[in-house]
Amino acid sequence: MLQSGGVSGKPLGFGLLLLIVCIAGTNSLAKFRHGRLFNGFLGEPSKTPGLQVSMETEDLWFDQRLDHFQPRNTQTWQQRYFVNEDYCKNDSTSPIFLMIGGEGEASKEWMHQGAWIRYAEHFSALCIQLEHRYYGKSHPTKDLSTPNLVYLTSEQALADLANFVAAIKVKYNLKDSQKWIAFGGSYPGSLAAWAREKYPHLIYGSISSSGPLLAKVDFKEYFDVVKASLASYKPDCVEAVTRSFGQVEILLKHMIGMANLDKTFKTCTPIKDSIHNELDISNFFENLAGNFAGVVQYNKDNSPHANITIDDICDVMLNTTMGPPVTRLAAVNDLLLQQSNASCLDYKYDKMIADMKNISWDSDTAQGTRQWTYQTCNEFGFYQTSENKSDTFGDRFGVDFFIRQCQDVFSSDMDARYLEQVVSQTNNHYGALKPNTTNVLYIHGSIDPWHALGLIKPISVKTPTIYIEGTAHCANMYEPLKSDPPQLAAARNKILKYLANWLTIYNSELN
Repeated sequence: MLQSGGVSGKPLGFGLLLLIVCIAGTNSLAKFRHGRLFNGFLGEPSKTPGLQVSMETEDLWFDQRLDHFQPRNTQTWQQRYFVNEDYCKNDSTSPIFLMIGGEGEASKEWMHQGAWIRYAEHFSALCIQLEHRYYGKSHPTKDLSTPNLVYLTSEQALADLANFVAAIKVKYNLKDSQKWIAFGGSYPGSLAAWAREKYPHLIYGSISSSGPLLAKVDFKEYFDVVKASLASYKPDCVEAVTRSFGQVEILLKHMIGMANLDKTFKTCTPIKDSIHNELDISNFFENLAGNFAGVVQYNKDNSPHANITIDDICDVMLNTTMGPPVTRLAAVNDLLLQQSNASCLDYKYDKMIADMKNISWDSDTAQGTRQWTYQTCNEFGFYQTSENKSDTFGDRFGVDFFIRQCQDVFSSDMDARYLEQVVSQTNNHYGALKPNTTNVLYIHGSIDPWHALGLIKPISVKTPTIYIEGTAHCANMYEPLKSDPPQLAAARNKILKYLANWLTIYNSELN
């Protein structure tokens, strides 16, 4: 039984090859911000019930170190994980999938749904999911104060993984021949690749889905892909969106225009009260642009948050019977407000900052908004900007708008120079778009804006890639459907073949 040392739970069994899978209202915190959904990048694994959706999944706990890089710091905390051993044959050829949580609460639904479960059935795998530190119920510190967040880094998260793997291998008598392969989607897609790079003695291979490898402060390419993805449906859609944002600018110059914006966009507070507050107006425009970004990023994924598609919003933007483009833009905003169960559009900057400064584990921001914002300010950047007046989304939310948030929420020291320094350190540490990896498969979708920071073409025979035309963020990871486009089904088959090839090569080396 998994009850000795820091691990508790059900029997693991022996003779197992181990694979890791990394996944991983009306308030002022938008449901989609900084390229992230309120509950994390990946969300739930399917719009429809899986084969085992009704089965119970038990919370298990691992005694994890707080700081892996300071030997004198012996503090520990309880890290949550889940196990599903339904497919495991307990022999030397049975793999284990371990899903490592990302920047949101680890979902038990992933223990019974998603493409990785189909792979588990194929390979007779044991499935484990490890929740990321500082997210969900994995609380390393008493609160989320800025001094406590010093332990929230990708390096510490990877060390958590290594410690977890090592503890299971030693305490449960698993053999060195039982190799680990990492899967991950979005931020954990990056972690999956980096885990193989930094801990090759523990991780035999990785499948990295939609993982950004290049940290970048000014991620201006994000909205370039958003525009290209809208145009892939109908080029006129981008022109309509461009005109609509221009008309918002015109209406902001007149009292009657501002009143009209309040009514049509259902603002929580009158825009006239904020017209001289540049931060409020920046937030207003970023919210409107975020409506398109959120739809594009998850377009037609088999996930509960992908109910509105590019087709839907472009059909609205091109429906001239509804009125001028700005009226159609308001209709798109209304669709997204309804989807997020919000009664009004809250764009007040100070309220957003006050919410993100709440350090309690019981706050809305503890769902991951504060934590992920800290990680962007301290390691990655990833700020989706628009600062060209003639561009589709205008010039209202440039990089300074996001750096200001870092300073206002966490520390005045997190200025532009600080961001450039930490982002450079991240790229130097992991290799950015020139990773020194083997046995890592990099997967991206053409619709997904995050592919702009990922590896979409091999840089050598050692860095294979799969680029799926017409699919969005982590599309290959969700529960397969008969209605999936053929190129998505083909990509999943390629992933299966890569796994089979790795395992066949490895098993032949053992014999």
